[in-house]
Amino acid sequence: MAGPIDLAFDPWDPEFLADPYPAYAGLRARGRVVRYEPTDQWLVPHHADVSALLRDRRLGRTYQHRFTHEEFGRTAPSPAHEPFHTLNDHGMLDLEPPDHTRIRRLVSKAFTPRTVERLKPYVHGLANELVGKLVEAGGGDLLTDVAEPLPVAVIAEMLGIPEADRGPLRPWSAAICGMYELNPSEDTAARAVRASVEFSDYLRELIAERRKEPGEDLISGLIAAHDEGDRLTEQEMISTAVLLLNAGHEATVNATVNGWYALFRNPGQLAALRADHSLVPSAIEELMRYDTPLQLFERWVLDDIEIDGTTIPRGAEIAMLFGSANHDPAVFRDPGRLDLTREDNPHISFSAGIHYCIGAPLARIELAASMTALLERAPTLTPAADPRRKPNFVIRGLEGLPVELR
Repeated sequence: MAGPIDLAFDPWDPEFLADPYPAYAGLRARGRVVRYEPTDQWLVPHHADVSALLRDRRLGRTYQHRFTHEEFGRTAPSPAHEPFHTLNDHGMLDLEPPDHTRIRRLVSKAFTPRTVERLKPYVHGLANELVGKLVEAGGGDLLTDVAEPLPVAVIAEMLGIPEADRGPLRPWSAAICGMYELNPSEDTAARAVRASVEFSDYLRELIAERRKEPGEDLISGLIAAHDEGDRLTEQEMISTAVLLLNAGHEATVNATVNGWYALFRNPGQLAALRADHSLVPSAIEELMRYDTPLQLFERWVLDDIEIDGTTIPRGAEIAMLFGSANHDPAVFRDPGRLDLTREDNPHISFSAGIHYCIGAPLARIELAASMTALLERAPTLTPAADPRRKPNFVIRGLEGLPVELR
């Protein structure tokens, strides 16, 4: 039966979206798993459980490698949404072994420590260029002027998407990611379907071009791997490219603006960071913990599991609350306090297990590059107006972050 704690967790309420962390404390006090009827999910709010379940093979991002929709007790998606599901379901984030293993092995070659390290000069150069323009203008929107263009350009460069073609990438990504929110509307689905079709059509043409004239980019590398015997269908190539673009910038964009907004609201911590730039690495980890870019991660129950005496049956869906886990006082001392010197910080903002974020090392380089450039070149950066939160729960971010230099 719904009680006050249940009502505090309302992912469509603007007050909850502004600050969900008090409601998470209520959920954790309620127990290790809480049934949430509006989304037909089991909420898991504690760090230890989330961390364990991310590694539990009784759960899966998909169930279709083992069951039909009917066998699993689920209704097949609407045929009208088919382009989105075709695109989404062939990306490695929504696949399980052996398909996930095969595709991740190929993609991981582009994210080796040596490869990512070689990108550092490009990333830092671009970050300095973007921040330089912001400084020359005396301010602007930190979201559109720095946070978005940096990771979009980096992942587009890796994929081999020409600079002239990059304009639609962010709008396509935003439309597709709308489907990851809880109970998306038909309008949201229609936008995601349209973006899925347009993005897929574009990549199909780009793949055809790269077959004729290969380059040093990741798409050319996937084509070469296919030709050498590592079988990768064209749809898997397309879905992989879209996933890397979406995942390769969405978290970084939101971590950047969420992080700076948190710093502005904690002037003592910002002053300490400005006084000591060696805090940048630990600051990045703490800011990702403090206001988590991805608040929730879903898994299907493939075989019955038990959490704290509650049996969750096959066919159910579990929602692991990353934002709550990152504020669990059982793991983090004084979790509601921003502490850029926090040493023991096992946040799970990059997930865990076989679906651990393959681009986490690159994301850290991008976040460090933009933060360092802003600290060095814009030491008087301040908010120019109160930002507005996006009306999203799962992917947490801002509509913009107006800033000025004083």
